[in-house]
Amino acid sequence: MTFSLPELPYAYDALGPYMSRETLEYHHDKHHLAYVNNGNNAIKGTEWEGKPIEEIIKGSFGKTPAVFNNIGQHYNHSLYWLSMKPNGGGAIPGELEKALVESFGSVDKAKEDLAQAAVTQFGSGWAWLSLKDGKLEITKTGNAESPLVHGAQPLITVDVWEHAYYIDYRNRRPDFVKAVLDNLINWEFAAEQFAKA
Repeated sequence: MTFSLPELPYAYDALGPYMSRETLEYHHDKHHLAYVNNGNNAIKGTEWEGKPIEEIIKGSFGKTPAVFNNIGQHYNHSLYWLSMKPNGGGAIPGELEKALVESFGSVDKAKEDLAQAAVTQFGSGWAWLSLKDGKLEITKTGNAESPLVHGAQPLITVDVWEHAYYIDYRNRRPDFVKAVLDNLINWEFAAEQFAKA
């Protein structure tokens, strides 16, 4: 079983004015596709060929960098596209809202913590809202790493690799993070993931 590039769940220009068609074309069609192709090449003929993606990520972490980095980035990006939608942000579905309040004290605090994780991730990486041991947590990881390798189930993510924002925001990562959290984040998807987890 080889991995393939998932279609974007919206048109290339659907996330404007917060994210441009050019960013999505480069990020999805070039960066993500490269991870898929390199990942497929890296697992060919190895113990990982034909295995489920989460098993590959957990098993190759710290052992097989070419496999982990590319398959991990494929997983992270696939989740990232679903973590956003046109006219996102806004109200959070009930069960997830309740859990955010229980875990962080308030929805605003949860959003602040997620923004803080995204802005302060040094270098390339990701900010995450995940479920671990029945509790929501916000973390940040470098490069291709995700909460999966730390025993958590990711719900949504914000990509803070420079290729995620440099075309539209240059070096203004905080502005990009604010735009995503206020206008694009897909809380309905996060709630579905939360219900499944």
